[in-house]
Amino acid sequence: MDKQTITGIVLIALIFLGFTLYNSKQQQKWQAEQAAIEAEAALADSLERALNPALPVADPTAVVTPAQPDSLALNAEAAYYGPQLAAARTAEPETFTVENGVMKVEFSTRGGQITDVTLKDYTKYAPKEERNQPVRMFDPELSNFDLSLYVKNGFKNVRINTSEFTFGAEPVAAQEQTQRVVMTLPVSDDARLRFEYTIAESGSPERDYLIDLDVRFENMAPLMANQTSVVIDWKQLTYQNEKGFKNENMYTTAAYRFPGEASIEELGMSDEDKSKKVATAVNWVAFKQQFFSSVLVAYDDFSTADIGFDTADAGSGYVKEFAMQATLPYSPQTEVLRLGLYFGPNKYAILKKVTDPEGGALAMERMIPLGWGIFGWVNRWFVIPVFDLLRQFNLNFGIIILILAILVKVIISPLTYKSYVSTAKMRVIKPEVDALAQKFPRQEDAMKRQQATMELYKKAGINPMGGCIPMLIQMPIIIAMFRFFPASIELRGQHFLWADDLSSYDSIANLPFSIPFYGDHVSLFALLMTGALFAFSYINYQQTASSQPQMAGMKFMMVYMMPLMLLFWFNDYASGLCFYYFLANLITIVQTMVIRRMIDDDKIHAIMAANAAKNQNRKKSKFQLRYEELMRQQELQQKKQKK
Repeated sequence: MDKQTITGIVLIALIFLGFTLYNSKQQQKWQAEQAAIEAEAALADSLERALNPALPVADPTAVVTPAQPDSLALNAEAAYYGPQLAAARTAEPETFTVENGVMKVEFSTRGGQITDVTLKDYTKYAPKEERNQPVRMFDPELSNFDLSLYVKNGFKNVRINTSEFTFGAEPVAAQEQTQRVVMTLPVSDDARLRFEYTIAESGSPERDYLIDLDVRFENMAPLMANQTSVVIDWKQLTYQNEKGFKNENMYTTAAYRFPGEASIEELGMSDEDKSKKVATAVNWVAFKQQFFSSVLVAYDDFSTADIGFDTADAGSGYVKEFAMQATLPYSPQTEVLRLGLYFGPNKYAILKKVTDPEGGALAMERMIPLGWGIFGWVNRWFVIPVFDLLRQFNLNFGIIILILAILVKVIISPLTYKSYVSTAKMRVIKPEVDALAQKFPRQEDAMKRQQATMELYKKAGINPMGGCIPMLIQMPIIIAMFRFFPASIELRGQHFLWADDLSSYDSIANLPFSIPFYGDHVSLFALLMTGALFAFSYINYQQTASSQPQMAGMKFMMVYMMPLMLLFWFNDYASGLCFYYFLANLITIVQTMVIRRMIDDDKIHAIMAANAAKNQNRKKSKFQLRYEELMRQQELQQKKQKK
């Protein structure tokens, strides 16, 4: 043989040997995968037969002992999960209850999770004599809390969903002002996953509604697969707790907070499905209802979060089904994941004081929709403090709303007086304004007419915007009240006159049909508010139309259309809000009538004449000179355009 032949034979032999080795490894890999698939299939089949004993066996005539299928399943589970986890999958779960002064918490060893929470101080909406069913935060049959991770079993990485395993529970340990619930999931002989819950009994609601959860990894590092995070799946179906589904659904949504932020983010209100993927760190996620919230806090922050909800049908007894999947950072050095669970009311005074273990603020009070910017400031720094102060006197909440309305009107009464005086001045000087209109009748003289009118206002000491300033001052208060009353849990269940719940709509008649944009009921407080607004709008129009002719074209909108629109809008809103707006308009009408009697038109005319004489020879300001120059330039420009 020559050298080339020998080289060729060697190469062929090497290729054949390499192919043989590669094929052998692939065969082994395939056999291992096939064995795993068969084991999982056997496990699934066994579990299916355990859940459905009526399923027929492959050969009905065969003689098989009853224990044989279960034995196969157990062997398959033990091979796949390991003996400890396999035993935990088939162990019977237990439930037990722990209470403190504000809530009752039910635990299940299946998944080591909280399965039910009821609030002792709050009941679901019902007629007053039937209001005895406590608020339940979620349905144990349709809610779930699951921690997902991967552990090694031989050459396999096995996924563990804690909700599929039964934990071992230790006796509840009662300590000073706390109760500890410890549940353990054995993973191997010396490795386990521990859930440690701490329920406080401190007498401070901001602490007692918060449950601390420490997830401990005991000797788990060698067993953990190569992973940088663990996953939390949290699902919760929320009950309808309030009178009207529409209003409660509007305020029910998912919220979350970025670490260190003073504000929060929300998915917004929606009657359909809605979701949000957050690829950055998140401090907490809340399933927020109108007056109650369930909040999951990661004291060391989630890495990412996927949040969403589905809206239930009206009349189903539920509002929304929430779901969250979030990741928590993990490393072999991780010994504990620190979590907190808040189940409680959306009460500003409570949520503002909820903190992390180091005392850091969590900004949960931002879940209460008090409004943004100046509207939120009015609520936080004026409305809420005054409301809380009045509550200390144990007054009916209708009386508190009355006092609040009077107080607001008294505070802004000086501005109201100035507004009316400004309107009276405009009425007194109207003949002179009409004379200027006759002096400059042509359209091309509009700038001269405007300049002369402004000069007349200046001499008479009139601020053309004087009548608008009080309204601008009142707008933040009006909008703040619009946000405050539907979000105030203090009004929930409080009755006044015919209203049995000031946080929801009142109804004096239920209609056999539904009117579009109005509803199927008649709210008397909404009718009273509309009537008072109509009266105020009519009186205000009568005062302004005489001095401001341009207002004549707005009569239909101001006097008729606006009150009618608000009647349709507010029929479903909180009766406490309608009552406040009714009082505010009524007090304004009384104020207007009193001020009108106090003002003498002749006296105002004499004062205006004195002001005009005093300002006759006053040197013009730089602003006035610039304004006059601008008017002249515009007039010249118009003349050039006509040429």
